[in-house]
Amino acid sequence: MPGLVVRASRSFRFVFLIPLFSLVLAGCGYNNIPTYEEQAKAKWSDVLNQYQRRSDLIPNLVETVKGFAKQESSVLEAVTSARATATSVKVDANTMTDPETFKKFQEAQAQLSGSLGRLLAISENYPELKSNQNYLALQSQLEGTENRIAVARHDYIEAVRVYNTELKTFPGWLWARLFYSSSKPLEEFTVADSVKTVPAVRF
Repeated sequence: MPGLVVRASRSFRFVFLIPLFSLVLAGCGYNNIPTYEEQAKAKWSDVLNQYQRRSDLIPNLVETVKGFAKQESSVLEAVTSARATATSVKVDANTMTDPETFKKFQEAQAQLSGSLGRLLAISENYPELKSNQNYLALQSQLEGTENRIAVARHDYIEAVRVYNTELKTFPGWLWARLFYSSSKPLEEFTVADSVKTVPAVRF
């Protein structure tokens, strides 16, 4: 009988210690790494959604400009080509830690931004295009999308900073070594500010 009491007492202590130990781990930041990683991935999804929104606007914009400025074929072709390249480079949750893929993605999007800037600039030479309601609507949508891209990109950069810092600092680096060895630093935007400038949209 005393043996049963001792075993029951040990079982009770064990059951009691499990949630207590879990609370201690949570308080020490045990869950920070997966939490911050998921937050960064969610922010990256926002970035991709906004880039996709921009990509979807481009064909209509090109067709509208073409209707008023067919002679600007080189600019129109450059935008179409840059869009094709940008949409072909994919960075998903599995490649967010790959520097080479991430760099290609950034360069492709920066090239598209530059081409769009040149496309928008030619409207200054075509008064009828500048006053076309469809063109003005597309300009407005593009401007809003570029602003949302900038915000989404900023939010992603901040989320990655928090996550990567957690992997490098105590106690995060300890949890990473013990329990999250597969968690790797995520890539950040490194394209020069000069090529990340939002295309100017003039009304």
